[in-house]
Amino acid sequence: MESEIHLENSRFGKLQDYLKEFVYGGIDGAVTTFAVVAGGFGANLDTGILLILGFANLLADGFSMSVGAYLAAKSERDTYDKHEKIEYWEIENLPEIERAEIEEIYAAKGFKGELLQQVVDHICADKKLWVDEMMKDELGMMRDPKSPFKIGLATFASFLVVGLIPLTVYLWNFFFPTPINLFFWTSLLTGLAFFLVGWLKSTVNQTSALRGISETVLLGLLAAVVAYFVGDVLEQFFT
Repeated sequence: MESEIHLENSRFGKLQDYLKEFVYGGIDGAVTTFAVVAGGFGANLDTGILLILGFANLLADGFSMSVGAYLAAKSERDTYDKHEKIEYWEIENLPEIERAEIEEIYAAKGFKGELLQQVVDHICADKKLWVDEMMKDELGMMRDPKSPFKIGLATFASFLVVGLIPLTVYLWNFFFPTPINLFFWTSLLTGLAFFLVGWLKSTVNQTSALRGISETVLLGLLAAVVAYFVGDVLEQFFT
């Protein structure tokens, strides 16, 4: 089963390392930008004003979310590095205590007698392995190999790409006026975007595709409905 999941995810190649950031950045981008469009539609805003609000939201929120993702990943890495240095110091200066901790950890896993001592000897003979074991089993920490910068970049890129979809119909109509129902076609395109991102979400979380898609579509629909009625109420109040 695990091998099937691995093969399924490997279809994305190197991109799968940052697929989680792409998915959640895309969901947030589509939901928030579509909410702006729905609110503008509810308030009967001019296309130009709606586009200004949409792009302002797209760039500002996308940048804010990517910076948050970058800082969170960097903070997690800095915390790991800090504790790793402490563990290196402890095995250098308190080797007997640290060895006893390794022995306790593996005794709790069921190792006994001579086998336990062989395992402990093997681990304590390699400082890096020793520290890695202490980080994982004593502190419950594992290093995330992903770059904090790339995490932020993937989040920002997906926010922009997917978040741009709710604005494309209005943008096209602004330059090439066409007698169509702008909000209908925007809703249709955004629904397709939610469908795709929801499917990617189910791949990341290794859950049912139907569940991932339905959750994402319903989230977007709920945000749009709320934004529409807020826009409608405010339009009546201020005009």
